[in-house]
Amino acid sequence: MKVAVTYEAGQVYQHFGHCAEFMIYELEDGRILSSDLVNTQGQGHSALAGFLKELQVNVLICGGIGGCARCALDAAGIAIYGGVHGDVEDAVVDFLAGNLHFDPNASCSHHTGAHTCGGHACH
Repeated sequence: MKVAVTYEAGQVYQHFGHCAEFMIYELEDGRILSSDLVNTQGQGHSALAGFLKELQVNVLICGGIGGCARCALDAAGIAIYGGVHGDVEDAVVDFLAGNLHFDPNASCSHHTGAHTCGGHACH
């Protein structure tokens, strides 16, 4: 399984759509096999879903995230654990242990209400 975590200076970055780097973890049998810091090459918002899908990511751990990005990640089959704060590796260790504190309704502060993205409605 591959887990991507929004990354900035060792902390979970709080705005998915502006994330410049992800720490990508390869997990197996309840442990971390490897980690790799990956630059997004300037991609942002819903385009990041395709970027993560190309990397064969199964799970995203992040801070805030907007509705369009949620829709794109759902369409890519990537599970979202939003509203996470703190150290990136601690978040992955907590995820492995089933103790990750996250908010299933997390959003970015400037994303409120219903909107449209790419011609389809998201909430």
